[in-house]
Amino acid sequence: MVNTDAVRTVVGILGNVISFGLFLSPSPTISTIIKHKSVQDFKPDPYVATVLNCAMWVLYGLPMVHPDSILVITINGIGFVIEFIYVSIFFIYSSWANRRKILIILAIEAVFVTIIAVVTLNAFHNTDDRSMFVGILAIIFNVIMYASPLTVMRMVIKTKSVKYMPFFLSLANFCNGVVWVVYALLKFDQYILIPNALGTGSGLIQLILYATYYKTTQWDEDEKPRSEVQLSNA
Repeated sequence: MVNTDAVRTVVGILGNVISFGLFLSPSPTISTIIKHKSVQDFKPDPYVATVLNCAMWVLYGLPMVHPDSILVITINGIGFVIEFIYVSIFFIYSSWANRRKILIILAIEAVFVTIIAVVTLNAFHNTDDRSMFVGILAIIFNVIMYASPLTVMRMVIKTKSVKYMPFFLSLANFCNGVVWVVYALLKFDQYILIPNALGTGSGLIQLILYATYYKTTQWDEDEKPRSEVQLSNA
């Protein structure tokens, strides 16, 4: 007889591996910034937002909030460190005005997460209530982040070109969503299920658009700045 907990652990480890790849996907952009010692037209917003998202999922996975979620903590803890490194590089190579903006946003995020942690641990007295409170907030942030590819998809439909919607990133987002959906279903967790089901749908739509407009894409056009999408999953 198949042990559900063992299968869930294997699926969670696979999800960690795929999510780790997604966290590393902006590396070429970061390398470009370091090479030119300038952020150019790149924006730190997706990375700053992902820092908050990862922090919320780490809080959600804590034993006193949602037991048996160590794999949620590991990948989002790693993601938090990676994204913070990205933000630090943006800070180093930005103008003082942008540095001040980054510091203000990070300070607000730190205060916000601290408040949520204090409220969670003191206002709620069992893991079910704590999971619901933090889980709902984490879902909201994930839904907002999953809405970010809509601008890219709209551009694909308008231009009938998928040149600036990377196939492997879309595929990875889809696979990542599927894996975490399976993980959530094995030991039903609606707070992980809902955002990743939406992520799976978003990734599937991107793949459908890629298949639809691949033949109409003019691959020999001059290079343009690529739209970036930074997503994080539980």
